[in-house]
Amino acid sequence: MGLIKIVGGLLIILSTSLIGFCYGNRYSKRMNNLIYMEQCLKILETEIVYGAVPLPEALSNVYKKGNKKVSFVFEDIKNHLLEDKTGDIYQSFKSVAGTLNEKLDFTKEDVEIFLSLGRVLGSSDRQDQEKNFNFIFKQMELLQ
Repeated sequence: MGLIKIVGGLLIILSTSLIGFCYGNRYSKRMNNLIYMEQCLKILETEIVYGAVPLPEALSNVYKKGNKKVSFVFEDIKNHLLEDKTGDIYQSFKSVAGTLNEKLDFTKEDVEIFLSLGRVLGSSDRQDQEKNFNFIFKQMELLQ
């Protein structure tokens, strides 16, 4: 009887430890991906605000210059934007929302902040775009 209790206790400790390591790994991966995403968004800001580069080319440049763990999202957005032909940037951003959840372990709040950039991107002049990017960066700081 005592052996069963010891084995049961060990199983409980091992299973909860394994669950804890899995959740810890997921949160660690999320934090790293948020940092990489912020770097990619800073590249996008530079391309749009200071370089006055058209959006598809800017998205392609972000893909090339950013960390590939995250920057592939911007290539997907560019491809969707060019294939869709409606020019709706928000729909192109929304098309990668599932990828952000699954591959990058982003939470609902993380994805919503990313989508809010898609809502305002290209809707005003460069000074307003810069303000929008600064607002997004402040929101991302609160997530970290």
